[in-house]
Amino acid sequence: MLNEVKSHPAGKKNMSSMDKGIRILLAAIIIILYFTNQITGVAAIVLGIFAVIFLLTSLVGFCPLYAPFKLSTIKKSK
Repeated sequence: MLNEVKSHPAGKKNMSSMDKGIRILLAAIIIILYFTNQITGVAAIVLGIFAVIFLLTSLVGFCPLYAPFKLSTIKKSK
């Protein structure tokens, strides 16, 4: 039963270390811009949502937008 969960597409990681790093960097930039009042209002809300999504997907290692297109930024071992 554990193998079935591992093989499920939603549980398979599809993000490389570099992909995760870039997302974390973008989230950090958005957070800095927010706390220095460079972004406010609707832009702050929208970018804040993106920052949360970037952080969550980086922590999990899975991007749901990659799945339907069967994309992965992880290099395949030969």
